[in-house]
Amino acid sequence: MQIFHENVSKCLVILLALFLSVQSLAEEPAEDVEIGNWTFGGFFSQQLNQVAFSNWVQGGENSVASTSLINLTANMQNEAFYWENRLNMAFGIIKTEDTPLRKNEDRLHLISKAGREVSPHFSTSFLLDFRSQFYKGYNYPNDSVVVSRFMSPGVLSLSLGMDYKPWDFLTVFLSPASGKLTFVLDQDLANKGAFGVDPAEYDAHDNLISEGSNVNAEFGALLNLVFEKEVFEDVELESRLTLFNNLIDDDSSNRRNTDVDWETTVNLKINRYITASFFIHMIYDHDTPIPVLDEDGKETGNFKKKMQIKQMLGLGLSYRF
Repeated sequence: MQIFHENVSKCLVILLALFLSVQSLAEEPAEDVEIGNWTFGGFFSQQLNQVAFSNWVQGGENSVASTSLINLTANMQNEAFYWENRLNMAFGIIKTEDTPLRKNEDRLHLISKAGREVSPHFSTSFLLDFRSQFYKGYNYPNDSVVVSRFMSPGVLSLSLGMDYKPWDFLTVFLSPASGKLTFVLDQDLANKGAFGVDPAEYDAHDNLISEGSNVNAEFGALLNLVFEKEVFEDVELESRLTLFNNLIDDDSSNRRNTDVDWETTVNLKINRYITASFFIHMIYDHDTPIPVLDEDGKETGNFKKKMQIKQMLGLGLSYRF
């Protein structure tokens, strides 16, 4: 208990230091910086949640959690040509009294899109989308078997198509020629066939014949919708929906399946330094079946294709630069 409260005290000191540093950075809210044809912007948020119990008859578990969010943008406009870049990063940890330190958020997402306007609402565009994570992950409570790590998976999409922007807050990108590469550089995960790569081959005595593939290559059509708008005063909504259909799958029945990746973020500005945020991420990947669990939460050895859902709600310090 003493060690736990010492950790809580350290987190509170860090939070106070962050608040003082943010307060010293600016007297007025920062705005995007313009240098020539480029516009640079950024957003940082540090969220901390702490729960402690003492003689609490209703029960509960002491815990402390921290999540860091950083969003960086760099956009260029030169007459009809434009180049938009966005880097989203997030990492969170949680510590409870009876469990070791664990991560509860881990996100690395880079988006780069370049294009040339052909009319007021249409552009020919090239889109690069890269997603991965920073640190290894476990399927808790099992903390001995790694189920993911940096570049396992790492998903790179390269798409050539047309942009349609009917309003400033809505962009529709359609690509009939999109390549999607899923990397699994951890060989143990690759041998298991994780995230859609071809698994390793073994003989009848479980001797390794050939190792699993580290890349799963797909080619097909992609649709990307982006909605960014201040829907109410001091309430910003950003939603990104990506649909991908693989057109080169050997199994013709699989061509009717569409991968879905949908991220939605709501930021509520309470004052200059305090922001509440809600984030939800939904994924359906036909090549990534989900293990079926029994009543005790243990894997049964069977798999089923399901929607993956992650959501996060936080309140903390923020600074826009």
